[in-house]
Amino acid sequence: MDKLFSITALMILLSANASAKEFEKHDALMNHGDGHLMDMGGAMVMGQNTDTLPGGCDEIAATKEITVHAGHKYAEKFPGRMWAFDTQEYKFEPCTKLTVHFVNDDSIRHQWMMHGLPKYLYPRGMFHLEVSGPGEVSGTLILPPGNQTYLVHCDMAQHMEKGLKAQLKVGKGSGDLPSIPGITANIIEDDYNEAMPPPVVLPAKAGATPAKVAEIEPAFISATMLIGLVIGLLLMPFLARQFKGMSVAEIVAYSVELLGLLFNKLSTVLVALFKLILPNKTKHP
Repeated sequence: MDKLFSITALMILLSANASAKEFEKHDALMNHGDGHLMDMGGAMVMGQNTDTLPGGCDEIAATKEITVHAGHKYAEKFPGRMWAFDTQEYKFEPCTKLTVHFVNDDSIRHQWMMHGLPKYLYPRGMFHLEVSGPGEVSGTLILPPGNQTYLVHCDMAQHMEKGLKAQLKVGKGSGDLPSIPGITANIIEDDYNEAMPPPVVLPAKAGATPAKVAEIEPAFISATMLIGLVIGLLLMPFLARQFKGMSVAEIVAYSVELLGLLFNKLSTVLVALFKLILPNKTKHP
């Protein structure tokens, strides 16, 4: 028994160690050309540029390095957010050669993606760092000239909406982007109020009487439903006896026949009423 318990405990321990992914520094990526590097461990760099100057840059103005962290713990200071970068705003001189060390502190896939770069130099106009699970990957780009604010975010589904969003300003920037956690207000604010919102009342057109319609219509529906329920209850014993032992097809056929008989009876009654009414009208024009 003790031996069986020891073997079971060992298997559980080995399984836990196998499922827990250790932090991995991805520093041996394979170059696939056009600034695209990746490895089999789930790390990727797209838009790498270490030496080609963007148009308008005569030289590299400065050489900078930053370390950017992404993870769930950095969203704790932003109510309603699930993930965040440790920094939400970056500022650099135009034509800066920037190396970004991107650290993923979670056990899921995160990205640090910068949009709006010149497409003649950066494929699809972006610089992209990605790590699957806890790890670090580094990439380098040369920032364009001019004053511009660039979006930085994670492109995984719902990650940006849940907090993985920042802005990078080159020079003086071109203003602030919306919904940057801790920097600018959300376009759509979260509402945690449990109370139902007040009903939206549309303005009534001139001469319309919506109040009277609203009062009459529910009463009419209620009366109709009540009459139907009464008729159904009265007919239920009769129908139960009639339908007993019948198949579905037989019940349908019998119901159609009953409706036909009822229609004929109503037609006869209506014809008789018209005959009584029409002579009276001819006598009294």
